[in-house]
Amino acid sequence: MADGIALIVDDDPDILLAGRMLLRSTFAQIVTAGDPAAVPALVQEHRPDVILLDMNFSRGATSGEEGFRLLGEIVAIDPEAVIIVITAHGGINIAVEAMKRGATDFVSKPWANERMLATVKTAAALRSTRRTADVERQRATVVATPVAGGETPLLGSSAAMQRVMSLIERAAPTDANVLILGENGTGKELVARELHRRSRRADKVMVSVDLGAVAESLFDSELFGHLKGSFTDAKADRIGRLQAADGGTLFLDEIGNLPLHLQPKLLTAMEQRKVTPVGSNKPVSVDIRVVSATNLSPGQLGDESIFRQDLLFRLNTVEIVLPPLRERREDIPVLLDHYLTLYGRKYAKELKPVPADVMAQLRDYDWPGNVRALRHAAERAVILSAGDSFAIEDFPLPSAQRAARVELASTEDLNLDRLERQTVERALKKHGWNISLAATELGLTRASLYRRMEKFGL
Repeated sequence: MADGIALIVDDDPDILLAGRMLLRSTFAQIVTAGDPAAVPALVQEHRPDVILLDMNFSRGATSGEEGFRLLGEIVAIDPEAVIIVITAHGGINIAVEAMKRGATDFVSKPWANERMLATVKTAAALRSTRRTADVERQRATVVATPVAGGETPLLGSSAAMQRVMSLIERAAPTDANVLILGENGTGKELVARELHRRSRRADKVMVSVDLGAVAESLFDSELFGHLKGSFTDAKADRIGRLQAADGGTLFLDEIGNLPLHLQPKLLTAMEQRKVTPVGSNKPVSVDIRVVSATNLSPGQLGDESIFRQDLLFRLNTVEIVLPPLRERREDIPVLLDHYLTLYGRKYAKELKPVPADVMAQLRDYDWPGNVRALRHAAERAVILSAGDSFAIEDFPLPSAQRAARVELASTEDLNLDRLERQTVERALKKHGWNISLAATELGLTRASLYRRMEKFGL
């Protein structure tokens, strides 16, 4: 099946017609130009696989200077261009000079059809090889970007984490798109990496895109790539993140931050499995598995004014909800031990024990920043702790919460119902009777908090 684009440049209409007829079974599209002034724009638009370039255009011209000048313009636009120069009979010196300046091969007029076809097919194969090598170089640059947290394993044996691991185990071997929901710091990227590690694409790349950090003006270029000269700062061809992830996994972090007006572009690329670089009209096929993550709630995602529902359906074939740390407190000791050991080795510090009362306070803390906050707290403790064991002061917990714990621990009233009522009331007052915030502070669901309020007449 014919594929690719050829560009034939000659001022002789008969040559253009003969070239078009000869190559129509080899290329899917053949573009012709009789005016050399039109060539730069055609090269920028089509990025031809092969360019057949005449060397003289003005009546009586034989020096090839017009062709050399045009050759330089083409190479400046597309350094990987494959150019076959067309010379008059006996123009071997011009052909040799053209090849020094970037041409790939030459044919002489009048050409032999078999010789022309063989030359063009060889040139097209060279173009394909160059493109593949260029894409691999660019992919290496994209993938080489370090990703924070990649060395941290998914830890925890709580029932909530067992459910998460079960979903990962079942979804990973498939090519189903996965949407990961969870608060900031819960480890959404770790889940994405675990999905990739256990998938059939594990030997390919995983490319991450933080959509919260991509400027709207650069969205198309960042995701779909661009051609040299397509805008002011496009100084070279660049593949986008989708093409860099070809064959592997694309992780779209903070998908909820993608502006509504840009969401159709991502949806189209996912549906067609093709991307069109900025400055090109030539789609590139991509084979990717998409894993995305957001801290938006299901209710926010279901709001059409925030997120397109057709895109949501495309993203969440499988949905994994990561629990906040306050809902899996039993995992805090193992997480803390992991990070204290990790940073102890990093900073060459002696491993110290965590007393039971300190661990109890750390388990009772709500950890608004979740696992990420716990990790930072462990690093600080390792660096600053001066005693033989860790003290609660070594961990950067808000003093107000520590004071509340001390107040609660020092009270002489040990009646559990009264203590629970006081705690619920304190949380409600602290947050101005905002049920959601108070429930979060207490580590409860809204429904659970309402039940306790009813129980205590609050």
